Amino acid sequence: MRLKLVPDNLNWNYFKYRRLTFGASTLGTIGSVVLFFVIGLNFGIDFLGGTTIRTESPRAVDVGAYRQAIAPIGLGDVSITQVYDASFDENQHVAQIRIQQQEGDEAITPETIEALEVALTGIDPQITFPSVESVGPKVSNELIWTAVQAVVAAILAILVYIWLRFEWQFGLGAVVSLIHDVTMTIGVFCLLQIRFDLTVIAALLTIVGYSINDTVIVFDRVRENLRRYKAKPLEEVLDLSVNETMSRTVMTSGTTLIALIALYVLGGDVIRGFVFAMIWGILVGTYSSIFVASPILLWLGVKRDWSKPSEGGGTQFGNVDA
Repeated sequence: MRLKLVPDNLNWNYFKYRRLTFGASTLGTIGSVVLFFVIGLNFGIDFLGGTTIRTESPRAVDVGAYRQAIAPIGLGDVSITQVYDASFDENQHVAQIRIQQQEGDEAITPETIEALEVALTGIDPQITFPSVESVGPKVSNELIWTAVQAVVAAILAILVYIWLRFEWQFGLGAVVSLIHDVTMTIGVFCLLQIRFDLTVIAALLTIVGYSINDTVIVFDRVRENLRRYKAKPLEEVLDLSVNETMSRTVMTSGTTLIALIALYVLGGDVIRGFVFAMIWGILVGTYSSIFVASPILLWLGVKRDWSKPSEGGGTQFGNVDA
């Protein structure tokens, strides 16, 4: 007896309400752009520059006492937040101290860090400093530009690959869905003000790869079915192709989400932003493969004059039970 999450005779009409779903995606993308310019991202130390010091102590964190002890050092804008995590022990109290860029310095000096540690040790002799991260303004500006280049280069490379592998209509649909996924992810980070750092950029690049993989699976089956059903309308071919690959989509996305949810709950706050971006990216990437990339292909149309029979096109595992 096998577990089946998707029936063999699945026959959903995914494009019956394509104007509604595509319109919602368009509004979500526009809303994400508006959130970026109105609220903005909560950039981490990687992009803003400055210093982040992580403290740990068996005593409860007293933000007011910490701030009062640091004030005489004259560090300017200092943000002190207590870090909560389900994985912490009962007597494990963690705080994060973020210090703005110091004028004229690439990063806060070791002497200043030592003075800060001495000041905090004076009010809590048991305090420890597990990590100290410093990024200068020049480096942070370079990281922003490099991150933008990495995402744009990945999308352009995928456009060329899809264009050569299929046709330009497929490539355009795939790239629009990728832009949708990246923009929606950035919009969620703006809305929830989750810290946006280099680990999230790594997540965005992973999302791009994951999303295009799902899109290629669907497009490969579309091309195969176009050769098999030459007289069938394109909308019916798209519906058939999505239904035939749904088992694979549910199995792949579902098992990946199980692992990511476990990491989100048990992995600690250090990787939580990365894992959240991955979870959201898989959800929105799976959605866009069906409701963004495919409708664009439907509206643009494709050639129907293939004479060669289908050879599988890499979709031999499309009907794996899930």
